Amino acid sequence: MLLEVLKYGHPVLRQKGAPIESLTPEIKRLIADMLDTMHERHGVGLAAQQIGRALQLTVIDVREAKDRPSTLELRGRTVPVEEFMPLVLINPQITPHGQTVVVGEGCLSFPEIFGEIARLELVDVHALDIKFKPMEFCAGGLLSRAIQHEVDHLNGVLFIDRMNRNTREELRGALETLQTATKEQMKGQ
Repeated sequence: MLLEVLKYGHPVLRQKGAPIESLTPEIKRLIADMLDTMHERHGVGLAAQQIGRALQLTVIDVREAKDRPSTLELRGRTVPVEEFMPLVLINPQITPHGQTVVVGEGCLSFPEIFGEIARLELVDVHALDIKFKPMEFCAGGLLSRAIQHEVDHLNGVLFIDRMNRNTREELRGALETLQTATKEQMKGQ
């Protein structure tokens, strides 16, 4: 089932997600719906907060982003990223490292708004997978960036919070317009 993606200005986007204690049928359904929603909207990631649930859950799929490569290292060996997509991360803990890379980012909760964001190039991930089993890996490229972006969402941090002051100032009008529209829509519900 397709879910509504909340837009900037909705308070749930600023909430830290609660840990998921068990893989219930409701959580399994939520994961499936989040994957459907992410793919339908042509996103590479979607966090639970973006669909109105403040949980430590995100889904990621970078297979369609051919122009921005990804890497994945499992137990010290490079493996094909495609074999792990779509990726479900439950209660993820991350450690970014490496060089800082500045690249343009967008977000499904900020339609038509893009900005240059500095992030570290690699990220070590500890999480539970779609079967609620522990997983550990190191990601690079777009996958690293997507994981860092989505884990930010799980902690109530938005990509605009990572923009430099000049970029955010340039986008101020668009951000205010989106935030106002979101609040008006919420009043009507």
